[in-house]
Amino acid sequence: MKEVADIVIVGSGASGAAAAWSLSRMPGVRIVCLEQGDRTRPAEYPSTRTDWELERHGAYSPNPSVRQNPADYPIDDSASPISIANFNGFGGSTILYSAHFPRFHPSDFRTRSLDGVGDDWPLDYTDLQPYFDENERMMGVAGLVGDTANPDYDSLLPPLPLGQAGQAMARAFNTLGWHWWPSYAAINTHRHGNRGACINLGPCNTGCAQGAKASVDVTYWPLALRQGVEVRTRCRVTDITLDDRGLANGVLYHDREGKQVRLDARVVVVACSGVGTPRLLLNSTSSAFPNGLLNDNGLVGRNLMLHPLAYTEGVFENDLRSSIGPHGACMLSQQFYETAAERGFVRGYTMQVLRGAPPAETAVTGYFMRQIPLGPDHHRRFAQLFNRTVGISVITEDLPEPENRIELDRDHTDADGMPGVKVFYQLGENTSRMLKHGIDASKEVFAAAGARVVSSFGPVRHTGWHIMGTARMGDDPATSVVNRYGQAHAVKNLFIVDSSIFVTAGAVNPVATAQALTLMACDHLVRNRDTLLGAAP
Repeated sequence: MKEVADIVIVGSGASGAAAAWSLSRMPGVRIVCLEQGDRTRPAEYPSTRTDWELERHGAYSPNPSVRQNPADYPIDDSASPISIANFNGFGGSTILYSAHFPRFHPSDFRTRSLDGVGDDWPLDYTDLQPYFDENERMMGVAGLVGDTANPDYDSLLPPLPLGQAGQAMARAFNTLGWHWWPSYAAINTHRHGNRGACINLGPCNTGCAQGAKASVDVTYWPLALRQGVEVRTRCRVTDITLDDRGLANGVLYHDREGKQVRLDARVVVVACSGVGTPRLLLNSTSSAFPNGLLNDNGLVGRNLMLHPLAYTEGVFENDLRSSIGPHGACMLSQQFYETAAERGFVRGYTMQVLRGAPPAETAVTGYFMRQIPLGPDHHRRFAQLFNRTVGISVITEDLPEPENRIELDRDHTDADGMPGVKVFYQLGENTSRMLKHGIDASKEVFAAAGARVVSSFGPVRHTGWHIMGTARMGDDPATSVVNRYGQAHAVKNLFIVDSSIFVTAGAVNPVATAQALTLMACDHLVRNRDTLLGAAP
């Protein structure tokens, strides 16, 4: 007897979780989510142990090539200056993300009209605004209303403390007359959603045992599970199948024993990330799509955008306790976010102020940079760096280029025999100029703060967390893969709801915008449930 779900969701990360919750509000609909990774256990997160820093280079590394979890798949990024970072498990990459949570700007949806680059989205900021609001209520976002660089928020949790280091940087931005604002962070500053408040421990990027960080395993998923969604972990989907009408009729997956299983479905929702989604589509071949599902126009995997980062680090004379608090969520500046002709590049970047390095990282990095020697002078020199460093990460807008792409790597397969991926990516000249400008601007900030710059470079290799554009949306089926609702042009009961559908990259972390798009897509699906859920099989 065949098994049939009304909706199958592939992937349990930021967008898959939001989709599961949103769609589970429909009565009488069976939803099954398939996740290739396993569940994590907060009690076992590295932050519960004193040696937590070591785990960032092992089981909790954001780099799958380092982590080598059974759920991971081969990623050859040797043809890219930026390596891919992700996490395959229940909750996806939100388990390890820093929870920096700004929205896209209104201009990010109109880059062609405003600046003659990229393409305009088939929607705008106002279309997404109610979904931004809803998502922030669900996730719990701390910040401060009134930001002059953004449309105002309805409400936010109180902002995370800047700390002494943040205050020093804020004074520097004020001296220069440049914009700055406390970070928008998906981190509880008081109890919200039945989760406790942040205790400023710091190692957010190895999983938050406190539950204060809004990883979707503790925000969307508890509600979706309570509303009847079934999640199957360690189940890797390898193919989306079609019926003789050209509609999706289910998926093939390998279960936790490695056995191939078929699950029929009336609607398929794909939420596998900007690298996992094109991988699945390209591997799903048929007579209708011999080059990969939805790839009739050759766009699946293309227009890869990665947010190249520059990094500058300054050292202060005084101990500012800079390592205390969420590392990636201190403050930001969007002084250089919008196009200004005199800068020599179009679009712009965000300057994200980072808290200082924890002790082991300080010691190891200081040694390799010849700032901290081994031997009798080690502790004195260590004390001159630890809790005195601050970093600025320059998040550049990455313009879409068709030759920047994801392809299947059939020579290297995962544990279930599914091909890995190859990444082909080059920096554009516009991005290179932006990186240089961002480094120079960061040095100005540190000079105004009275700090000594000890490091500045870009692009930073191990920073490919923001993976976008590989199944882009649009109104024209000839130039896009899905429409404004993530609905595939060529297969009407197939939806894509992750950052692969982005048209442009903006210059901020993409999670908030990806989840808002997901909620909008699911509203569309609910409104058309009779047509879509009656389509197949």
